[in-house]
Amino acid sequence: MTRKNPPRTNRDKWYKIVFLADTKSGRLFDIILLVSIVLSVFVVMLDSVASLRLNYRHLFMWAEWIFTLLFTAEYLFRIFISRRPLEYVRSFYGIIDLLSVLPTYVSLLLVGSHYLLVIRILRMLRIFRILKLSRYLKASEVLQISLRQSKYKIIVFMEVILTTVVIMGSLMYLIEGPESGFSSIPRGIYWAIVTLTTVGFGDITPHTVLGQFFASIIMILGYAIIAVPTGILSTEMMKADYRMSSSAKPCSQCGHTHHQADAKYCLMCGSKLGIS
Repeated sequence: MTRKNPPRTNRDKWYKIVFLADTKSGRLFDIILLVSIVLSVFVVMLDSVASLRLNYRHLFMWAEWIFTLLFTAEYLFRIFISRRPLEYVRSFYGIIDLLSVLPTYVSLLLVGSHYLLVIRILRMLRIFRILKLSRYLKASEVLQISLRQSKYKIIVFMEVILTTVVIMGSLMYLIEGPESGFSSIPRGIYWAIVTLTTVGFGDITPHTVLGQFFASIIMILGYAIIAVPTGILSTEMMKADYRMSSSAKPCSQCGHTHHQADAKYCLMCGSKLGIS
């Protein structure tokens, strides 16, 4: 005798719609939620414009409270239908959901705190679940491994950069002096950082020939800011990707093993992988 499945309650049905995106209703709920989040953040941004706030202050206030009450009801509803309410409340999304509604209530006591509502944009992270972007987590794992493997090289590189800007900033203070804007060694270091990173605000500029010579040197060194870390990270990413792909099963036809993690066909002979 087969056991019948227990009847699903309305609570279970709503849990599947709100917390899962595997059904048509669930995807529709999440899309409506994301649109509401974007509109609420847009209202907050418009409210920060002085001319618009002067003319549409009451409209923005009503819209803000409508969205806040909507998201508050949604947050409480998630707690009610959750199978583990405390686990949801303490989860990353639970904390973000709570923080997205608190600023409006706090603004009743602290004027201007409602602008913190832009934190609602963090709720857009739910789009990863809707669009099934978890398939790309393998690529993010390669990036994490690469960053861990290259961190000591990057730290050494940053130490060299910091030493360079301290030396160059001190030299420019001695060469140019306060009359050119280099009023102190920290001020000279600030100029060296701005110049080395090729930002070039132009608020401080060398006027002597020797100062311009050192400025030219640090400008050329600035290209290493991008080239060196990029080369280090790229090398480690290639190594990490090679190690992860090497763990794949070999092709049954030609024996080749170095395939991408999600490869379905052999890179060398084109045979379908996993078929003997």
